[in-house]
Amino acid sequence: MQQEASSSMSAAQAGSTPPPVDAAAAHASTAVAPSALPTLGGGNAAAMQSAGFDQLVHNFDFIGWVVFLVLIAMSALSWYYIIFNFARNMQLRGRMDKVIRTFWETPSAQDAVRAMEAQPSSEPFSKIALDCATAAAHHSRAEGGKMAESLSRSEFIDRSLRQAVARESMRLETGMTLLATVGATAPFVGLLGTVWGIYHALIAIGASGNADMAAVAGPVGEALIMTAIGLGTAIPAVLAYNFYARTNRLIYARFDEFAHDLHDFFATGSRVTDLSKPAMPTRK
Repeated sequence: MQQEASSSMSAAQAGSTPPPVDAAAAHASTAVAPSALPTLGGGNAAAMQSAGFDQLVHNFDFIGWVVFLVLIAMSALSWYYIIFNFARNMQLRGRMDKVIRTFWETPSAQDAVRAMEAQPSSEPFSKIALDCATAAAHHSRAEGGKMAESLSRSEFIDRSLRQAVARESMRLETGMTLLATVGATAPFVGLLGTVWGIYHALIAIGASGNADMAAVAGPVGEALIMTAIGLGTAIPAVLAYNFYARTNRLIYARFDEFAHDLHDFFATGSRVTDLSKPAMPTRK
């Protein structure tokens, strides 16, 4: 009896043991088809492709449009003054030596004044010479009067030259303030667009309940493009401002040099020259 009971228990245990499973079959049963995986990479790539300029314009609200139009206006104005100042400075630098040489090489002061009057209205050196000649003639006509008694000829000509140099120097400053302003503020205007775009990205994430690329690609692309536009507006303005600031300093030095020579000539009747250069003849 005991032997039969033990044999029946052994048979029951043998019947309850699961059959061996092939390892390859188990691996195949747990493998998932590649087509069943979610295409996260493809969705992100499509979202990034959609984050272009069209997406930027599509996601604009009122603040976005204001920032974008301000940057466009800044860029247009800065490029206008970059081109304008370049053309003017190149024309001025190519003409100033000829104008100065024409004035000093003309035999008489009257002919020199007529030569300066024939110069274009935008030429500054001729205008400085004309103002000086006008002041000298005015003081000569007023000799014996109260003006001649209160101001000497040298002082009266010096005051006229200072006013003329200051006026022409201010004309050279046209557009410089705008270039400095654009170079200093355009990055911050672009940064405002960046912050506003990031704000929209956070709002989109909260509204959709997920943080996938499709929900934030548009606002983030808007933010990055606005930063690029701000930098692209500021960099040319800063470079142009530095270039024209140095160019203007060289022209200011020529203004002062020419004004000193004019003062000496109209106040004393002769031009004071360097000892290494031959003196110019005295005009009558």
